[in-house]
Amino acid sequence: MSTPAATASAAAPQGQRRAREAALRIALLCAPALVLLIVFFAFPLIGNALRSLGLDAQAAPSQTSPWSNYEKLFVDPYYRGVIVETIKVSFIATLLCLALGYPIAHFMVRRAGRLAMPMLFLLIAPLLTSIIMRTFGWRVLFARHGPFNDLLMWLHLIERPLRVLGGPLGVYIGIVHVMVPFMVLSIVPVLRGVDRRLEESARILGAGAARTFLLVTLPLAMEGILTGCVLVFMLTSGSFVTQLLLGDGSVVTLPLLIFQQFSLTQDLGFASAMGNLLLVIVLACLYVQLRVAGRKGDAR
Repeated sequence: MSTPAATASAAAPQGQRRAREAALRIALLCAPALVLLIVFFAFPLIGNALRSLGLDAQAAPSQTSPWSNYEKLFVDPYYRGVIVETIKVSFIATLLCLALGYPIAHFMVRRAGRLAMPMLFLLIAPLLTSIIMRTFGWRVLFARHGPFNDLLMWLHLIERPLRVLGGPLGVYIGIVHVMVPFMVLSIVPVLRGVDRRLEESARILGAGAARTFLLVTLPLAMEGILTGCVLVFMLTSGSFVTQLLLGDGSVVTLPLLIFQQFSLTQDLGFASAMGNLLLVIVLACLYVQLRVAGRKGDAR
């Protein structure tokens, strides 16, 4: 007759075996994803870091210090200006997308009704086409004798064509056109989760529409706004097609400079250093988002 102690001792190895089998199954399921991440994510990042430090076979042999590419990037006034320009363009584009995207998201959630789905389709439809085709569309529209200038001249609003292309204005228009959907799609789900009764309670207690928006709606939607801002900032800081095709070299950012380094000067080490700097900027944005989201979660 088996005792409870003997039964427990016999069940222990069986439980350990089941735990090992479960761990093995999880490891086998995760193995393809881990291999994919290591081969196509970790190894390229390590190679890029080595290349930027001159420790790669493709690095320039004339480097005097492993940090020469980074010293050049931060010491040279031109490249410092490019870094500042990259952050400025991304920041302004984020503000413009927020200014346009939030009213669109608010209208889709609160006022659109049956029009919400057609609006969502129209919002996503441009994302289904190539960014190069969309950018060339803006070039046709804002050309010196394109439809935009021809319409203004036909209405006698201007005497000569406006110069939209080849400057910051055209670049910001192209970026906002590409990035606004990401802002709207980040805000809409959060706004849908806002309890309308909280806003009604604030109005009953005497708060006006503006006060209710600032003290109730906006704080509750802040998570979606922050997500949209981080997403737009990261995507803008890594884009170069719009700056290249609409700016005509007037707006130089790090991604555009990386493209030029790879395609023209073939300085792979310096291009790798700029790529690593962009990666640090993106990681900093994600860190800020996680910290803010964590604080909101603790507050709840």
